[in-house]
Amino acid sequence: QLVESGGGSVQPGGSLKLSCAASGSTFSSKTMAWFRQAPGKEREFVAGINYLGSNTYYSESVEGRFTISRDNGKNTLSLQMNGLTPEDTAVYYCAASAVIVITTKVDDYYTWGQGTQVTVSS
Repeated sequence: QLVESGGGSVQPGGSLKLSCAASGSTFSSKTMAWFRQAPGKEREFVAGINYLGSNTYYSESVEGRFTISRDNGKNTLSLQMNGLTPEDTAVYYCAASAVIVITTKVDDYYTWGQGTQVTVSS
């Protein structure tokens, strides 16, 4: 089970840090990722991290602004979001992958959290 937290409302240029708490004993062996879904749009990949935390991958739209990280000792996944823009407004989901490499395809992820809303507006 995955439970996200940390969403909220922020002004453009602001920052938020999302967290995802994982239950169970398999978290440390799973590639993890953050996705987001804006109203009327498909769910899209944001950032991914391998099971060791040694490799990360970002979508072009967030590269340089967002940082994904994990703490396998605490079974937590994080997403530090800086320089937020209104285009970042969406529900953000953490997900666990069935594939060892980082992929951007929704279908490669088999466990999802309930999502946390991020709203960026002035």
